[in-house]
Amino acid sequence: MSEIKLTIDGKEIIANDGETILRIARANDIFIPAICYLERCSPTLACRLCLVEADGKQVYSCNAKAKDGMKVLTTTPNIKEERKAIMEVYDVNHPLECGVCDQSGECELQNYTLLEEVNNQRYSIKDTHKPVKNWGFIQYDPALCIVCEKCVTVCKDMIGDSALKTVPRDSEALDKNYKDTMPKDAYAMWNKLNKSLIGTSSGSTLDCTNCGECTSVCPVGALISKDFKYKSNAWELDKVPSTCAHCSVGCQIYYETKHTDISNSEQKIYRVSNESHFTTLCGAGRYGYDFQNNSSTGKDKSALKRAVEAVKNAGTIIFNSQITNEEAFILQKLKNKLGLKLVNNEAYKYAEFFKTYSHVVGKSLYSADLDYIRSCDFIISVGSALKTDSPNSRFAVNNAIKINKGASLYFHPVGDPVMESIKGVLQIKSKPYSEEQILSYILKRFGKNLPDNISKYLLNIDFSDVNFPDNFEATLDGMLKKKSRFGLIIGADLYSSPQAHNLAELVGLIEIYSDFKILLIPSDTNTLGVIKICQLDKSGNGKRIGYNEKADFTISAFGDGDFSVPALNQQEGTFLNIDKRVVPLNVALKFDGFELNDIANEILDEVHENTIDYTVELFNKIEFDKLSNEFSNSGEDLRGYVVNSSNIEKRDVTFHLAQSEKNRIQGKAIYLANPVLQFNKFTAKAHQLQEKGGLYVSPEYAKELSVVDGNNVLVATKNGSLKVSIIIDNKISGNLAILPTFDSNIDSRKLFDGYRFIEAKINKV
Repeated sequence: MSEIKLTIDGKEIIANDGETILRIARANDIFIPAICYLERCSPTLACRLCLVEADGKQVYSCNAKAKDGMKVLTTTPNIKEERKAIMEVYDVNHPLECGVCDQSGECELQNYTLLEEVNNQRYSIKDTHKPVKNWGFIQYDPALCIVCEKCVTVCKDMIGDSALKTVPRDSEALDKNYKDTMPKDAYAMWNKLNKSLIGTSSGSTLDCTNCGECTSVCPVGALISKDFKYKSNAWELDKVPSTCAHCSVGCQIYYETKHTDISNSEQKIYRVSNESHFTTLCGAGRYGYDFQNNSSTGKDKSALKRAVEAVKNAGTIIFNSQITNEEAFILQKLKNKLGLKLVNNEAYKYAEFFKTYSHVVGKSLYSADLDYIRSCDFIISVGSALKTDSPNSRFAVNNAIKINKGASLYFHPVGDPVMESIKGVLQIKSKPYSEEQILSYILKRFGKNLPDNISKYLLNIDFSDVNFPDNFEATLDGMLKKKSRFGLIIGADLYSSPQAHNLAELVGLIEIYSDFKILLIPSDTNTLGVIKICQLDKSGNGKRIGYNEKADFTISAFGDGDFSVPALNQQEGTFLNIDKRVVPLNVALKFDGFELNDIANEILDEVHENTIDYTVELFNKIEFDKLSNEFSNSGEDLRGYVVNSSNIEKRDVTFHLAQSEKNRIQGKAIYLANPVLQFNKFTAKAHQLQEKGGLYVSPEYAKELSVVDGNNVLVATKNGSLKVSIIIDNKISGNLAILPTFDSNIDSRKLFDGYRFIEAKINKV
């Protein structure tokens, strides 16, 4: 991308050709007002406040591209008058309920009204009744709405649900005299505002994946969380910058806290917020914040002694990746000191896959991150139910398609109406166990200068299990026109496959011989950190310690074990997230008990006062208190630091590549995964997300099984059976049911062999 020079208000700036004036200005600390503007999304041109003069001509800076040599003035007398008139129009009939409005104190309407010095009102129109709408987690108050369309834009361009739209409303026409007497942009904006409100694309209900991002971008109090309404004024809340603990994306968040009530000074999380211009939250992050461990009764030294003895007498520690890097580092130190086995099944599978892939490409880390995916114009996803495995990866795919006019192939056996609804995405409902054929096809179709032995192998592949649609090659040729930046997303289905070694080699070959960069989605919150810190074992022996897992002696952040430790919203530490960035999390809520570090201090030859004293020993050797947790005005992620990839020993593929046995699943199958908004028992614990698991089926599959919501069914595989309730989910399609892992009362994993798919019989009880 070529560079250009321009001046804004006399300041000479170097920028990238193709950037908008508004983005360039804000990135260089020059403020241009705009209510409807969102970074990473297309301009809505709804508010018109961003008027500037460029080379003597008035333009909308959110949409106007900068040119080399351009001279820009952000304010002129005419622009000042336009902006003031626009704000007067926004203030017409706007309810004066700031004293109780949840947005008061951080309301852009308040801010811009003061900025533009609006202290009287020249315009008026008869008001109309606009009743409040309740949309699940969200409440919409159209009387407060200024129809900036940020909610519509973010839902379409970032999330991909397209669940909101502008709808007509009854109102009196504007006085014709206004057209001749008021500034033209203010009149045009008012005329549109007077005719529109926000509505849902599906009728009276909001049918979406409940990310709540529309409430985050709303500049006024029109879209709010129903749970937060009338709970607190914004200025009363302390914002604790941290990192979402629910999946491997590690989104930047603020836990917003204050005392519980006037008789209880204990801190409570009232809501979670995010920097909506630069980061996006899914609903689990936004609504699943109160998963703290409340079981501690203080620092019980006898309990600590029992925990220390249990660890000393154990042969194995079983744990999952919902832990910090520092906790993982302590577990590894305990392994080194005591000769323990460290068992984390999901992380072990990811580590083995990662190791094989890394030695094929000769790099210690995968090549892509989510910023790269957002910059692509052609993306393939294989082996991940993106909507639920990694929502922000799905957001990145949608964003790339909408902003870059991109296209995507989405290979997965479970039908996904959300992905299918995104224009530019072609879902291919491949069969389970067909991942090797899919990757072989990608290598064959996109590979360049392939060695003879690989080309020969690819000639013998039978692609029938991939279920390519009719005229697929012609469709793909059309999708690839004018495409130049390629990303391949790989998910957890591949890590657990019986053919994982072959699949990892194929992914490595695709990176070497094609234009694709690879993103290997880590399978849990801090799986990438865990595999880079811990030497994991495939199995254990002797007495077992469970760290957030049930075992002979259970150390639990959930409060259901023999010894309690803080949950991830109660401690300091770091994650290594999907973007290969070490990101910090901070204490939002108090925990008055012991931590894993206290156990380690009784066993190891070193003593650390705080768990984060270990942070400086990790990766780039930076102290915890020196890690930033913010974005720059240009949107650059300044949180923590990026761990750079290094060269490692390259190994030739073992080339025992052989196609997976065909039709391993002869009948119906079930899939081990979670529904929208759930990742684990911590999300299920949050008061807004509490949910009981069951067998999730599509509406059409429910008809085929002759079941309705709440019916009990017996799900049987070769490994056993479970009685569960039917949950009809309109966010899946087809006849492949989902059995979740988030509900600790359902032992779903016992039905599976390790792979996420298995043949099953489903009978109504």
